[in-house]
Amino acid sequence: MTTRASSAQAGPGQPHETPPAPAQDWPGAEALRPSSEFLRLAQRESGVDIGACYGCKKCSNGCPLSFAMDLHPYQVVRLAQLGQVERLEKCRTIWVCASCQTCLTRCPNQVDLPRFMDWLKERLYKAGGSVEQARTLLFHRLFLAEVKTRGRVFEGSLMARYLIKSGGALGPEALANARLGLAMFKRGRLKLIPAGTKQRRWLKALFKA
Repeated sequence: MTTRASSAQAGPGQPHETPPAPAQDWPGAEALRPSSEFLRLAQRESGVDIGACYGCKKCSNGCPLSFAMDLHPYQVVRLAQLGQVERLEKCRTIWVCASCQTCLTRCPNQVDLPRFMDWLKERLYKAGGSVEQARTLLFHRLFLAEVKTRGRVFEGSLMARYLIKSGGALGPEALANARLGLAMFKRGRLKLIPAGTKQRRWLKALFKA
């Protein structure tokens, strides 16, 4: 097999090595075209300094839900830094994130990744794009509807509406939740009558904003 290398690169008695082919010549490879435009937009609108991330991966190593993600949290930030918007919009990670704040606690530069994830979700939802985890979006909408109605969440109503709208009202998931709800009720952790808040003015102003 003939190899390509200059005599200056290969010494006497050393085999000539073929230089690696450009990325675009590799099967299945895709050329990356970085852009800082999205980074500036994201930082301005989300208020999160994602440019401060240097890829230490502490967020991903401590994330309790990384097993269910297609991108690790640090990869979400890196793609945002490089302006790879389409890849971010198609990923499952932003919908799997539970906003538990573990990544923020571990981050040496205090990059508020949960807040950035929320911004990405809101941006995609307003744009009318397809959502990777449609049931997660449904749960978010029903959760906020409960808060808007009562000022707090009534778990019984939330789960009943979620199971009905997700098509699982009569399936095994509903039975499992029913057993869990009964156990919580016996331990005084679940009420039958929903409670509300009397201070509604701030609540209306919050949703209006």
